[in-house]
Amino acid sequence: MRIRRCDLNHTAELTGAVVVIDVLRSFTTAAMALDLGAREVVAVESVEAALALRALDPTALAIGAVGGGAPAPGFDLGNTPSRLATLDLVGRRVIQCTAGGTRGLSDSPRARPLMAASLVCAAATAAWLRQQGVQQVTLVNTGRWTDRDGDEDDACADLIEALLRGEDPPRAPFAERVRQSDFGRRFSAGTHPHLPPADLACCAAVDTLDFALPVQRTAIGLVMRRAMAPPR
Repeated sequence: MRIRRCDLNHTAELTGAVVVIDVLRSFTTAAMALDLGAREVVAVESVEAALALRALDPTALAIGAVGGGAPAPGFDLGNTPSRLATLDLVGRRVIQCTAGGTRGLSDSPRARPLMAASLVCAAATAAWLRQQGVQQVTLVNTGRWTDRDGDEDDACADLIEALLRGEDPPRAPFAERVRQSDFGRRFSAGTHPHLPPADLACCAAVDTLDFALPVQRTAIGLVMRRAMAPPR
C-alpha cells in the first residue's frame, strides 16, 4: 500500500482514500459521541451552517470550537470529549464544526473514500481500510499550526501507517506523544478554561473503540457513523 502524508493546506488536491486526523479533539469527540449512542455526527463547514441545521432538528446537539479551543458561539457544547458522558446522546444527531478536523473533511472534496480518525480508533481505521482493499491512502494532519507542532496527529498517523504495513507496535509511546505535543501540554497545564486535562486523558487513550469513522457526503453535510472494524 502506498501511504502519503498531508496537512490542511493541501487537502483540496487529494484523490483516492483520505484519512483526516484530529486527535485533540475533533474526532476523539465524534467517536466518543457515537460510542455513547448518537445516531450520527454531521460535520459542517461553518458555525452558521451548524446553527441552521440545529434549527431544523431541535433534538440535535451542536458541538464545536473555534481556533484555540474556545467553544463556538451559540453551540450547546464545546469540542470537549470529557463532557459528553454527562449528556444523553442516545438516538440524537450531533452537529460538529471545528477549526481543524471538520475543516479537513470539508476541504477534501475529491477523496474517495473519506475517513475521520483519532487515536481512540486508530486500529479500527487501519482495519477498515484493509477491508476496503485500498491501495493508496493519504493521512492528513490537522493539528499543525504556527504555534503547534501537531505531533499528536503525527503520532496517530504513524500508528495507522505501522498497522497498515502489518506491524503491531506497543501503544504507550503514541499516547505519550499526544501528551507531550505542544497542544497536549496546554491541556495538562490545567490553566486554560477550555482545555481541561480530562480531555487530554480521553484523547491519549489508544484503540479503546472498535469502530472506524467513514464519512458519507449527504445533502445536510458530511455524515460520520460507526463502521465496525473486521477482526484482525
